Amino acid sequence: MKRAVIVGAGIAGLATALRLGQDGWHTLIVERAPARRSSGYLVNLLGAGYDAAERIGLLPALSDRQLGLFTTVLVRADGRPKFTVPSAIAEAALGKRTMSVFRGDLETALYEAVRDRTEIRFGTTVASVDQDADRVRVMLSDGTTADADLLIGADGVHSATRTAAFGSGHRVDLPYVVAAFPLVHPVAGVPESSATTFIGPGRTAAIVNLGPQRSSAFFTYRCADPGSDLRRGPVDALSATFGDLGAGVPDAIRHLEKDPADAYFDSVSQVVMPRWSAGRIVLLGDAAWCVTLFAGHGAALALAGADQLGAALRRHDDNIPAALAEWEAGLRPEVTKRQALARRGMHQYAPPSQFHVWMNDLAIRAITLPGVRGLVRRGIERTSR
Repeated sequence: MKRAVIVGAGIAGLATALRLGQDGWHTLIVERAPARRSSGYLVNLLGAGYDAAERIGLLPALSDRQLGLFTTVLVRADGRPKFTVPSAIAEAALGKRTMSVFRGDLETALYEAVRDRTEIRFGTTVASVDQDADRVRVMLSDGTTADADLLIGADGVHSATRTAAFGSGHRVDLPYVVAAFPLVHPVAGVPESSATTFIGPGRTAAIVNLGPQRSSAFFTYRCADPGSDLRRGPVDALSATFGDLGAGVPDAIRHLEKDPADAYFDSVSQVVMPRWSAGRIVLLGDAAWCVTLFAGHGAALALAGADQLGAALRRHDDNIPAALAEWEAGLRPEVTKRQALARRGMHQYAPPSQFHVWMNDLAIRAITLPGVRGLVRRGIERTSR
């Protein structure tokens, strides 16, 4: 029986444990956090991510949790509507093989699928790693050691595994902050089954109202010193940056005041590496290639990466270095494309000027025109393959 130690109990780590377990691997997941944690922002599964969810058997568990499509209302700062993008636009663009769910629901589905097949140790980190041609030995913070065929770092953009095995300098920090959190109850000023989105110079605020336990808020903004804002905490930072807005934003921030720890609140970074593996150590998900929320494919790439890693290991059996090389060669072009799209997307989520806001509005209005929908659909189909 082959053995793998997986660092990180998020989407990438849980999906990898599930996929390897289906091929008979014994897996151990270690997670720094003392218990499961999840955030409530939306993730889209499409393209290779949807295919991976289908292959590893997640779709039945997610079917009751999918959010469906919704109307988007672009608004002015005071909440007055600019124009509406009907849900039919997204439906025409994305096609049938797509699913939108909350990140927390995706993590829960993965956890429930894998919890009886793997050992998960919370509050545990990797203390040291030593490898040779045949094995990797992992010393854990609880004083135990684990001998494995493979060590998989799936511990996110701030990966300690990446730093320990590959050194520092691979994270590219960007001058943006992002926040996302669930809303137990819909907030005032946002119509049901819709999202209101304000896009202004350097910032975006979006509130999604899909009913109780199905609503969420998303904020991002350009920031000269993200570290300083992170130290202030999400409530103070978001109040200072978005406190002048209407359209549900004040209510959303007041909702956050009740439980600030429930928010995903972080600076924005990409991870750019020349290689994702070294011997029997491999990185996966945001630890290896973080594309940022601006790309919109982080969860899909994590699922696809886990699924394709399992397939490569199966094909190469005992030759793990060959499996890792093949896996990376197949996945890297998609990651490179998504990172480039994310860098362009920063101008959509945090436009540099009012002129850029105006140009964005023109582009969004254009896709609502009937003759443009087919072109949009074909374009998105090409980029999600």
